[in-house]
Amino acid sequence: MPWLEVVRPGIRTTVQDRGRPGFAAVGVGRSGAADLAAHDAANRLVGNRSGAATLEITVGGLAVRTVGPVSVAVTGARVPLTVNGSDRPDHALLHLAGGDLIEVGHAVTGMRSYLAVRGGLDVPPVMGSRSTDTLSGVGPAPLTEGDRLLVGADVGAWPAEEIIPPPPAVAGPTVVRVDLGPRDDWFTPASIRALFEHEWTVTPESNRVGVRLHGPGPLHRARRGELPSEAMVAGALQVPSGGAPILFLADHPVTGGYPVIAVVDEEDLSAAAQARPGDRLRFRARPGANPHP
Repeated sequence: MPWLEVVRPGIRTTVQDRGRPGFAAVGVGRSGAADLAAHDAANRLVGNRSGAATLEITVGGLAVRTVGPVSVAVTGARVPLTVNGSDRPDHALLHLAGGDLIEVGHAVTGMRSYLAVRGGLDVPPVMGSRSTDTLSGVGPAPLTEGDRLLVGADVGAWPAEEIIPPPPAVAGPTVVRVDLGPRDDWFTPASIRALFEHEWTVTPESNRVGVRLHGPGPLHRARRGELPSEAMVAGALQVPSGGAPILFLADHPVTGGYPVIAVVDEEDLSAAAQARPGDRLRFRARPGANPHP
């Protein structure tokens, strides 16, 4: 059985799949790949089932050596990619021999890349998933030098295409669609207009839990008092007491006591998860959603 040996883990690399839904009642969130579209695309390129575990490489810097022949693909954030020092394409199927060194450089655009190996990564599942939940601590630890990752057997048919188009470069702010609510009535009409009319900058404190945003000023509440804790979902745009919104991602808390002003459309979460510190987001009402003031 082939495996991957970690030569250099990069800034932060974790094992991810499509997460562990159904455990919120015991305080464990779904987790899983922050950019599910890129995770699924990597698996498609190597002919895996979509639930096969991949490596989520934050910002880049990963180097792994193959032990035995493997087929791999790297998708998501655009990165320089080399095998034994020679340039190779990302978003493409690559067949590697035993002893090959694949290096993922630092991301040029985007935040998270995904390395899939045909068969998936056979780390022990926890609660039905191989994902690392950085908030609850459930799942395998982030990669360290010398780790050995066995290749599994979670395969499907070989793909018809060996190359897929990379995500288009974004000029200007990333536009994400939202539905207002469920607690938009906790905010002043001026704050709701500000949410839509201004650009919001991603701060360095962002991580897999959430994208922390900085705008022209705080969003002001129209109500005083405390809100009982409520269930949270990926995409919830929660506004803590300081007025700066947090867009929850894969490792979000399962409950929260601050009001959620809006929820990002599930189809736009992958793009939001690729936002880097300094990037800008712009919110748009989803077609058919309730109009804002």
